[in-house]
Amino acid sequence: MILGLGLIGGSIARGLKAVDSSQRVLAADLDGKSLQAAIEDKSIDAAGDLESLCPHAEIIVIALPPLAINAVLPIIYAHMDAAAVVTDVASVKSHILKTLDTLDEGFQRRFVPGHPIAGSEQSGYQASRAELFAQRNVILTPLPTTSPEAVAIVNCMWRQLGANVLGMSICRHDEVLAATSHLPHLLAFAIVDVLVKQELSADIFRYAAGGFADFSRLASSDATMWSDIFIANADASTRVLDAYIENLVELKKAIGDRDQAYLMATFLRAKSTRDKFIEQHFTPSGDNVMTDSRVTLQVQPGGKIAGALRVPGDKSISHRAIILGSIAEGVTEVSGFLEGEDALNTVAAFREMGVTIIGPEAGKLTLYGVGKAGLQVPRKPLYMGNSGTAMRLLAGLLAAQSFDSELNGDESLNGRPMNRVVKPLRQMGASIATTANGTPPLRITGTELRGIEYNMPLASAQVKSCLLLAGLFAQGVTDVREPASCRDHTERMLAGFGYPLQRDIAAGTVRLEGGHILKATAIDVPADISSAAFFIVAAAISPGSSLLLEHVGVNPTRTGVINILQTMGADIELHNEREIGGEPVADLRVRYRQLRGIEIPTQQIPLAIDEFPVLFIAAACAEGETLLRGAAELRVKESDRIDAMAAGLTSLGITTESYDDGIRIQGGNLGGGRVDSHGDHRIAMAFTIAALRATDAITITDCANVATSFPGFVEMANRVGIKVSAHVD
Repeated sequence: MILGLGLIGGSIARGLKAVDSSQRVLAADLDGKSLQAAIEDKSIDAAGDLESLCPHAEIIVIALPPLAINAVLPIIYAHMDAAAVVTDVASVKSHILKTLDTLDEGFQRRFVPGHPIAGSEQSGYQASRAELFAQRNVILTPLPTTSPEAVAIVNCMWRQLGANVLGMSICRHDEVLAATSHLPHLLAFAIVDVLVKQELSADIFRYAAGGFADFSRLASSDATMWSDIFIANADASTRVLDAYIENLVELKKAIGDRDQAYLMATFLRAKSTRDKFIEQHFTPSGDNVMTDSRVTLQVQPGGKIAGALRVPGDKSISHRAIILGSIAEGVTEVSGFLEGEDALNTVAAFREMGVTIIGPEAGKLTLYGVGKAGLQVPRKPLYMGNSGTAMRLLAGLLAAQSFDSELNGDESLNGRPMNRVVKPLRQMGASIATTANGTPPLRITGTELRGIEYNMPLASAQVKSCLLLAGLFAQGVTDVREPASCRDHTERMLAGFGYPLQRDIAAGTVRLEGGHILKATAIDVPADISSAAFFIVAAAISPGSSLLLEHVGVNPTRTGVINILQTMGADIELHNEREIGGEPVADLRVRYRQLRGIEIPTQQIPLAIDEFPVLFIAAACAEGETLLRGAAELRVKESDRIDAMAAGLTSLGITTESYDDGIRIQGGNLGGGRVDSHGDHRIAMAFTIAALRATDAITITDCANVATSFPGFVEMANRVGIKVSAHVD
């Protein structure tokens, strides 16, 4: 049932009927003409008053101005079916909370606040259209008490209408909308009103150009609705208006002072920001737009490291938290989430498959799990950006679904090998097509899988995790054996979600039976040791340095970087060791001590596979020779990391010799120069650290993907003593 057949309510009715004319749509509205027109259009099946229609509705959509919602909620509560779900479309949410508090918990569990970002300056049923929500964003703002089942029902309704469903907390929603929607409307109303009051207003409007028409378009919006919105969202609107007035005063002063430099800087900053916004959100490309690829890092030589840091959350654990939380039953709360582009692409993928995810907001996420059978068919290819982890893990999950799907990535990811997961998945019965070279895109035909026993030829947490995720849905038992220890985040997290599995660490096996459920839980993501590794090496190689790294994940399958550096003589101490959510965590104190070259133990290679770029920098600063063999996997990462690091080190004056499966590095004096990171974030960050021991500045090109792995890296590096700046060429 739809309460209110204006632009939004009418468009919902038209859209639902356009998708499936057999759906029974009821409507209530004080405007009898709108109801009659909707019946004649066959957009609704029946009309009536709220009290008579409520008992017959499975979903009730309140499409009224914000202040009217509080009045109708108690009426709906009194007359609705006990199993019905209620949602709204208002652009303000906080004002509803007091009324909700007066209603029982059962109603609160079935109420899902929502807001389609799809308005128009036109209003009324006559302006409604079936396609209004296609490819437009809808924000759901469930309460902590809202049931995942109710959220899934409302999510599904908006997906039917072609919308992209996002999630926010109520407070965050009202703050964001005050800035991005409410303020622009207020300014449009105000500028027209100001001009009306001018003495020459007739001439002003007579000669106004298209720019004025574009800017003032919002002033044609419904006055009643918008006065309601500003009253309902007064606090957030006042705060953003204060900031705007302060900015206007500064601009007024700059104009009065004829300060062209200030005006130019302000206008250029605004132009650049808007151009990026349009490119990222309104340029049709089929994929998420990654960061500008022309970023260059400029690092000044020398310095020492001091202070304390908590680096961003672990990327591997962040990916897994999204995946498992999405298919769990219940609501999963995640803190410490890594807000980098790779992890955000995983969030976007599950939103596309019908999962409502609130956030991230300051590293916190709330996932309304849909259960193992609840994922919806994606309406477009799922874009994994630069993340091999996300693509390989999702390949296992999607291979077992009842629908078809496609996974692709950026240029780098689409060139990386996928047969290491595709071949064992095919043994399980999966139907997956790749390019002739075994690279993405992966075109997956959903099918039933069967469990297998699989002996991995190489230790790979991505392969193991892929098969375990497929095994959750497979018939029978999936048994994976690893030839050497590798990351066990998936096994630990599955146990945290209550999924039964058996591990024999000594034998290197993990087995699980398909068919069990996952139960929602809370996850605290520790700081990423792969990100911490850059600062561990920075303090270890810089004379006079002492650094504290807080809340770092020290899972024994990830501590190869610490083990290798300590073997080289590094001064690294673990303090305050504890376990959080099944993952071991500690604070690391790192002090400078001269390192010595070593032959890297082969058993440590899987435990440090992502950290070798910065370990090669440590080797370049060590006394003597460091030798790595048995690490052929480094050639098929985001770049060929052996060749990329060898080329960069050689250009800085370090003697190296490359092998198919490793490298020899002779410690020496680092000079300055120009290094190509080949679009690999870890190469870029590793050479940033190298500048601490360089005799001259180091320029590192093609560094945009640093944001995919470590958002805020440049700022953190400067905070502890590394003199680095980022430039867009």
